[in-house]
Order: sequence, then structure tokens, then C-alpha cells
Amino acid sequence: MQTQTTLGRRRPLATALLCALLLPGVALAETKKEQELEARIAQLEAQVQALLSAQQQQQATLAQTQTQLDQVKVAQAAPDDGKPKIQSSPILVAGNPGGRFSFGGFVKLDAMVTDTNAGEIADGSAGRMFYLPSAIPVGGVDEAHADMDTHAQFSRFWFASDGDVQGHKTRAYLEFDLFGGSMSNLGNQASTNTHGVTLRQAYVTWDKWLAGQTWSNFQDVAALPDAVDFVGPTEGTTFVRQAQVRYTSGPFSVALENPQTLVNGYRSTTRTISDDGSLPDLTARWTTKGDWGHFSVAGIARQLRYDTAATSASDTGYGVSVSGKYNLGKSDDLRYMLTAGRGIGRYVAFGLGADGVLDASAGELDGIGVLAGFVSWRHVFNPKLRGNLMFSRAQLDNDTDWTGFGVTESAQSVHANLIYSPFPKLDIGAELIWGNREVESGADGDLRRLHTTVKYSF
Repeated sequence: MQTQTTLGRRRPLATALLCALLLPGVALAETKKEQELEARIAQLEAQVQALLSAQQQQQATLAQTQTQLDQVKVAQAAPDDGKPKIQSSPILVAGNPGGRFSFGGFVKLDAMVTDTNAGEIADGSAGRMFYLPSAIPVGGVDEAHADMDTHAQFSRFWFASDGDVQGHKTRAYLEFDLFGGSMSNLGNQASTNTHGVTLRQAYVTWDKWLAGQTWSNFQDVAALPDAVDFVGPTEGTTFVRQAQVRYTSGPFSVALENPQTLVNGYRSTTRTISDDGSLPDLTARWTTKGDWGHFSVAGIARQLRYDTAATSASDTGYGVSVSGKYNLGKSDDLRYMLTAGRGIGRYVAFGLGADGVLDASAGELDGIGVLAGFVSWRHVFNPKLRGNLMFSRAQLDNDTDWTGFGVTESAQSVHANLIYSPFPKLDIGAELIWGNREVESGADGDLRRLHTTVKYSF
């Protein structure tokens, strides 16, 4: 009994001691769980804070981008000079820093009815696509030939990249149209009307230098009339695009250009293009501008050359051209060009006359003289309607002892058009054309054409 009593008394004491020993462990376990939980909560809070920070940064970037876009839209909507603005940041990541990329062009539909009195212009030839005086038939039966042609081949697009590289102002430019490729290889008018892309211009400029293919420095593009036809007064126009290196300083420019010689056979109308020249064509131009318009004088000096297995024939070509535009008021202006020279046939009227005639048996090449010009009056009736009246003529100084009597002696044309623009960039026009070509024998031929167009620029 004493033993049981003693044990009964000792049990509460043992239980108390056991609890005292266990409670710190339990408390320690609860403390670790709480610490782990607190650490997990802290980690989650850090992740949420990072997400909030990233979202705020993204919202700030979007707001800044929207502000820049709004600024560009405002600048484009109300440009100071009336011209569209180029984007303020580069598009091409491979371009130089600060570069600006742009593109544009137009879609142009041409439809025309042509009537000739001395034969038919060959189907598919350039003379059926635009006014080409050398294509006017002469000496044929006095019988009218009327043809209708439609095409979109003169639609055009271009790309440009402008920038400032280490203090040097630069530009790269590419321009194309669809007036290329043989119909027999690409398609036909019975089905696909497929045409090839044609390179028009490809050049780079830096500061005062230009290298690549563009309009000849001998040509004043700014004086060309506002025509529905591709050129308009073709006979009196200098018109050449070719590879060159040009230097421009203020109103002066000088260029070394691609040398090619357009040669007529002896007492023949057969032509050959010779690339035997060893010297580039040298051109120079001076231009002055003002509120009244502009005035320009250009000169050219060149070597004519044609080599055969037996002989090498050469001559010298030279010429001068005066051109410009004179504003008669807010609604009227006059545009003009006068070109004279010897051995510059390929520069005038799409090669209406050759540069020279070759006597292969004698090994001699003789340059052919040319006098050509046009005048054009432009009148703006109202902001949506304008019209143009043009006269053009070219006269060739052939030595018939060399050329014979089948070569062109002269060509001339009159053009009158109206162009309606229902809204900016859209032109709907119609042009009446009368043209005449005469050869040295006295035979001639007339062309009458109604040329219509729809053109949208972008």
C-alpha cells in the first residue's frame, strides 16, 4: 500500500516533468513553420512587386510610344512646307543610326486611240504605248489606220533611305516601273498582260556627290510639261537616264556619264549602238531659281566612236541646252527648252536622229547636227482643273551623201490636254496629240491620237 501510494503521488510529478520537457519542442516546431510561412509570404510579395513594377514600366513605354505616334500624326496632318513628313525613327534595323526610310509611286492606267495616215505602228512597240515621233509611219499608202491600246505599264514605285552619317548627308534611291520585258516571254494581251519590272534610277548621294543611274545632267527634268502622255513634247526634249558620277556645288553641277554612240549605217536607216568609247560624256549645268521660276543652261562634250575588226572611226560631239520655267502668275506658267549641237542625237527625242553616220569602207564617222525645242503653257482653271498646250519640233542636219534619203529630217507635234483632280493625288486626264514626221526624201506621215489616263499617286 505504501508503494502504491508513493507511486500515485509521483505520477503527477512525472507528468509535469514530461510536459515541461515536451513544450519547448512543440514551441520550437511552431516557430520554424511560422518562419517558413513568413519567408514564403515575403517571396510572394517580392514577386508581386516585380510584376507591378514591370507593368508600370510597360505602361510608361506605351504612353511614350503613343505620344510619339501622335506627334508624327500631327506633323503629317499639318506639315509646314505642304509635303508629307518622313517618319522620325528608323524602320530598317540594318540601316545607319538615324536613317529615315520612305517609299512612294503611282498607279497609272493609259488608254488611247491612234490614227495614222501612212501605215500602222507595229503592235506591241513603244510607239503604241506613248508618243514616239520616230515611230510615225511615213511614205505609205494614204489610208487611215486606227488602233486602240490600253496598259498600266507606266505605274511606278520607289524606295529611298536618307540619313546623316558622321556629319555626311546621305541618300540611297531606287525607282522602278513596269515598262519592261518582252511580251512573248512574260505574257500577252490575250490573257495575262504580264510585264517586267524595269530599273529607272538607282543611285547614292553623299554631301555634294552622286554615283549611280539617274537623269542625265544634260537634262532639265524640272522644265518638263504637265502632260498626259509619258513625255509630251518629245521632239524638243532631252531625255536620257544613265550611269554617272556627278558633283554639285550650289547652282553648278558637272558629271561624267556613260558613253554610247548611236550610229547610222552608210546610206541606210539601220542603226547600231556602239559602246567602243574610251572617254565618258562630260556634262555641266548652271541653274538659277526664284519666285519667278527657274532658268538653266547645260553643255555637253563627248567622243563618238565605232570600232570594227578592220577600222576605228571617231568624231567629236558637243551641244548646249537652255531651259526653264517662268511663272506668269498664280495660275499660269511657261515651260521651254531649246537644244542645239552635233553628235548628240541619242540625247534628244528618244534618238529621233543618230549621233553620227558611219562610212565603214572609209573608216570615217561623221556627226549629225540637231536643233530641237518645245514651249508649253500651263493654266490652272481652279484647284481641281488644269490644262496644258504644247508645241514641239526637232530638225536634223543630215548629209544625204552619207545618210541617204530614208532618215528623218524633221518631226513636230502639238498637244492639248485637260487634267481633273477630284481630290489630291488622283488625276483624270485627256490629251489630243497631232504629230508629223518627214524624211529626207520628202515623204511624211501624220499621227492623231486621243490619250486618256487615270493616275493615283501614293
